[in-house]
Amino acid sequence: MRERWGAVGALAVALFVVNVVARLVIKFGFPDDDTAADRVTLAMFLVIGLILAVLAFRWGSDRPVGRLAGDLAAAVGVALALTLFVGPLLVGKSPFTDGAGTFFAQIWLYAAATAAGVLVGYLTLTALGRDFRSRQLKRYAEQKAAKPRKVVRG
Repeated sequence: MRERWGAVGALAVALFVVNVVARLVIKFGFPDDDTAADRVTLAMFLVIGLILAVLAFRWGSDRPVGRLAGDLAAAVGVALALTLFVGPLLVGKSPFTDGAGTFFAQIWLYAAATAAGVLVGYLTLTALGRDFRSRQLKRYAEQKAAKPRKVVRG
């Protein structure tokens, strides 16, 4: 149990660190350039999606889909909360400085990036037949094929 939540916590921290790095790059590298800030933000969302795609692929092979979804949702939820409320404070801003529109846009963009990453990773795993359920069904089929048939004498 501790191992499971440790991995989830580490993922949440990693996703938050990606956001903090992007915020620091924007603050110190491109303080007045909105185009560059948008590009850094896009790169941040791509990195977050890639991390989640890789982990959905890796974790999906040895976890049932319900547990996988719960673990990833917990990590993303914690990372999103940290990103929304702590991230801006680290660069000297208030979470609501840019208004409600920007605040909610962050939520939707983060949700879209994370959902896309998880879907790409898990659907790739499923297409390759390496997901938890496919492996269970394969073991079941091999077990049934290995048992000799019962001879019925009448």
